[in-house]
Amino acid sequence: MNNNKIVLTGGGTAGHVSLNEAIIPELLRNGYEVHYIGSADGIEKSIIEKSFPTLPYHTISNGKLRRYFSIKNFSDPFKVLYGTMQAMRTLRKIKPSLVFSKGGFVSVPVVVAAKLSNIPVVIHESDITPGLANKIATPFAEHIFTVFEETLKYIPRDKSSAIGAIIRPDLFQGDEKIARELTGFSPFKETIIVMGGSQGSKSINAAIKDNIDTLTKRFQIIHLCGKGNLDPSLIDKPNYKAFEYVTDELPHLLKITNYVISRAGSNSIFEFLELKKPMLLIPLSKNASRGDQVLNANFFEKLGYAIVLEEEGLTAETFTNSLSALALNKEKIIDAQCLASSSKTPEQFTELLLTYKN
Repeated sequence: MNNNKIVLTGGGTAGHVSLNEAIIPELLRNGYEVHYIGSADGIEKSIIEKSFPTLPYHTISNGKLRRYFSIKNFSDPFKVLYGTMQAMRTLRKIKPSLVFSKGGFVSVPVVVAAKLSNIPVVIHESDITPGLANKIATPFAEHIFTVFEETLKYIPRDKSSAIGAIIRPDLFQGDEKIARELTGFSPFKETIIVMGGSQGSKSINAAIKDNIDTLTKRFQIIHLCGKGNLDPSLIDKPNYKAFEYVTDELPHLLKITNYVISRAGSNSIFEFLELKKPMLLIPLSKNASRGDQVLNANFFEKLGYAIVLEEEGLTAETFTNSLSALALNKEKIIDAQCLASSSKTPEQFTELLLTYKN
């Protein structure tokens, strides 16, 4: 096989793409030819094609893997099977020396196809407990990298290692001047950034709207509300600036941020931790997910890195009380964050990853 070809996969959410996005420049810098396999209409396609317009992107069919009953559970396995056949044809054409999977439904056919094609597979799991896609993919993997040490309880220890979070260096290169131009905010008032994930969060967006007058008296609010969620009634509010979604602007916005209100996806919260940003985490509830964000959030709260507000208990009163507690304990939280173990850069992770190629 050509040792200079590597295939990346992963998608469904921005969290299943961000690490791939971070290591692609490192792979290209080291002379590797990088290909991406994803879905035709997933968020991974728009992210990769925007960031790397010349990178070969191959689409496959993929079915959703569900833990609950749905009539589609009977048809989607055929989509996965068809996607596996498509992935096999693509891999045979590319002949890569390694497949790296960040998870998500689209990764399963690629991982299975790679195993059937005798191509080594490496997986990365960000959450404390593995997602369903990574659980299915684990038997086909040469190695699994995890962020949390606790994750090793749930996967084969003989082919896994906890390496901590991988943090993009560009997050530390924010420019305060650019942030002020983007927001119009003053340097003399504290700023909160609100993030509900790549798709936004209805409950968090509602909490901001319901408390907007109280919030903007004390803070300046940067609100990343999700695609299609801009609220026209809030656009002209003083001390408030909303964006549907940001990419290159994020390091600049984080530069002027004093507090974070966020979901509890692993990638994001470790970035906030590295930047020493006190967090109010409102994890996606167990009713709407497998509960991974709840575990992530509780782990961070236990170590003193964040304050957690369960979505089921989110009201105007609990929201403002939790935010007040966050501001009151700001220094204590930052002190705890300063004791956190060190992370890895995409360059360091890429070096580890490449040890598994053919």
